[in-house]
Amino acid sequence: MPENPPALKPLSKGAIDAALERALHYRLLNEPRQAESICLDILAIDSENQKALVLLLLAMTDAFSESSEGRSRALALLPRLSGEYGRAYYLGLIHERHARAVVARGGHGSGYIAHADLSQAMRAFEAAESLRPPGNDDAILRYNACVRLITSSPSIREAPRADPSDLTE
Repeated sequence: MPENPPALKPLSKGAIDAALERALHYRLLNEPRQAESICLDILAIDSENQKALVLLLLAMTDAFSESSEGRSRALALLPRLSGEYGRAYYLGLIHERHARAVVARGGHGSGYIAHADLSQAMRAFEAAESLRPPGNDDAILRYNACVRLITSSPSIREAPRADPSDLTE
């Protein structure tokens, strides 16, 4: 990084709605880094903007296909979301999307990692289900998607537990 990088230019508050549309557009174009950048610009002037926080979280999870490095950053956004339902639902979504990215990348132990993530996602979706607003079955849809992923892929299974009798001092 340059010694003295140029300063970021702030958005005007009147540009927030258009910027949110632009961030959504970049997500749909599978450009999560661009969407993330726009959301960060919005949050720089409106730090509690719920739409920007959700879009930022989703953009971070979209990038899981490239790398899981954004997972902790996405999890760190959860306390900033208003409402228990949103925090539970998006916690589940972070775990589910991470599991899907792990499965897509494959590799040694990926099925075990995915199973652990999907189990956490399902617990979060169950919590969200109990908090959901009337007529909102999104958490149920996501829970069922997790179940279908587990049952459709034999590599996704619980990691074997170590037998205490096998442990030596």
